[in-house]
Amino acid sequence: MNDVSKKLRGAEIFVEALKDEGVEYLFGYPGGAVLHIYDALFKQDAVKHVLTRHEQGAAHAADGYARATGRPGVVLVTSGPGVTNALTGIATAYMDSIPLVVFSGQVPRHLIGNDAFQEVDAIGVTRPCVKHSILVNDVGDLAEAIKKAFYIATSGRPGPVLVDIPKDVTADVAEYEYPASVEIRSYRPTTRGHPGQIRKAAQLLQDARRPMIYSGGGAILDNASRQLTEFARLLGFPVTNTLMGLGAYPATDPQFVGMLGMHGTYEANMAMHHCDVLIAIGARFDDRVTGNLEQFCPEARIIHIDIDPSSIAKNVPVDVPIVGAVGTVLDQLLEVLRAAGVAPVDRDTDPWWQQIRKWQAVNCLAYARSGDIIKPQYVIEQLYEATAGNACITSDVGQHQMWAAQYYHFDRPRRWINSGGLGTMGFGLPAAIGVQLGCPEEIVCCVTGEASLVMCIQELSTALQYDLPIKIINLNNRYMGMVRQWQEFFYDRRYSHSYMDALPDFVRLAESFGHVGMRIEKATDVRAALDEVLAMKDRLVLMDFITDQTENVYPMIEAGKGQHEMYLAPTRELA
Repeated sequence: MNDVSKKLRGAEIFVEALKDEGVEYLFGYPGGAVLHIYDALFKQDAVKHVLTRHEQGAAHAADGYARATGRPGVVLVTSGPGVTNALTGIATAYMDSIPLVVFSGQVPRHLIGNDAFQEVDAIGVTRPCVKHSILVNDVGDLAEAIKKAFYIATSGRPGPVLVDIPKDVTADVAEYEYPASVEIRSYRPTTRGHPGQIRKAAQLLQDARRPMIYSGGGAILDNASRQLTEFARLLGFPVTNTLMGLGAYPATDPQFVGMLGMHGTYEANMAMHHCDVLIAIGARFDDRVTGNLEQFCPEARIIHIDIDPSSIAKNVPVDVPIVGAVGTVLDQLLEVLRAAGVAPVDRDTDPWWQQIRKWQAVNCLAYARSGDIIKPQYVIEQLYEATAGNACITSDVGQHQMWAAQYYHFDRPRRWINSGGLGTMGFGLPAAIGVQLGCPEEIVCCVTGEASLVMCIQELSTALQYDLPIKIINLNNRYMGMVRQWQEFFYDRRYSHSYMDALPDFVRLAESFGHVGMRIEKATDVRAALDEVLAMKDRLVLMDFITDQTENVYPMIEAGKGQHEMYLAPTRELA
């Protein structure tokens, strides 16, 4: 809290509050309703403003920054089309529980409800996809509203919070004093698990014969990777991660059986289906994981740890619900298990591990090579080797996203940045901008496809303005790949509007934005090209890999099927 109160205009209060909150970057795009704020930003340099080329790009960049750093992303947009353009980015963050604070300008208070120029009901249109929203009606309430927004966005189950600020509020004057903390009677997230439930869970885990640890994005959001790893190694249980949870547990560890779900590994899905005790840690049992709910884990007793009580038993009934922060609850469980003298089982002789190894022997991620034709899986494998597994990888949505999740092995959290819940094409490039700003010393690669890349291609200009040396890996098969795959499997190969006609020359397009472009057309050139590009440490490079148009993502569970009912690649045989 400031020692001395001072009178400031609302726009100045806004900037001072961001400073006091420790905001590093503000991603935004100016417009009439926020010009007072932009004028105040001009007069200081503590809060760095990043001018994206579209409000959707601003929200995605702030989202990427938040996922990579663990700090909240902050967005500033104008009224009307400014906030509606940002809506897709807000919804993306909401679905994946990412902490964003989004500030939208609003028309002056006396014009609200009069269909004024660039007026839209920001509170109304964003209500379904924010954790909370605030309309600031008095400049005297602005500082506290900002403090509340950051508190709500980052505590409990994180998520985006919208603060709508009428233009005349930013012109009014009030005394400025930033609260050291806020108290909200109706909002007090539970962080510690109930001791009785902890004991029940510990006993169930000790009695398990075919156990599984199923970990989701909550383990990453709560920075609980250390506790998860200690927990898994103490018990010696197999571990699977959701798409959002990749990196929470080291992918190269022998206890890791791969990602589960619609495009998860054969061994992960089969182990889930046949387990007798399942502990779900910071995961929400979404449909891409469970498949047919009636067939989900039919023999398992289920423990579910989540900070959001509304997520527990929402989709799947559970036997031991534990409400609390993932890291705190795992610490509690570790204490009880260690006190009971629990030690890892011998994984070399345990019958459950013997069965899992048989499933692993199927080698479900193997794929057929085809001469000089570039297989997209091969590109990801070579990217993993060329970066020694140490890059931050953003992705868009589709086949390339699944191949990146399958073939790039994440050993650390906050290295895999993608839109899981909403599945937003166009996310990858602006997210990479936020990641690179938040992690300037890291290699940042955007794995994308030609259909996704063009959706927010204008952010190449943002990357140039801020000298961001992102490496774009464009797996170009001239199709909306995942749409084509579904049309092949389920629509008798009627490829309705999934072929991408009139694509740009991506090399010349990158060059027109001031970057480096490179086209790679032969498999034998893939590794050398990657090594060359990774050596360009100060340039953005768009690598256009011309890949096999017919390649599909395997394994695949058809919608409505069980986890054990997978399509495997035609060359695979079941063990």
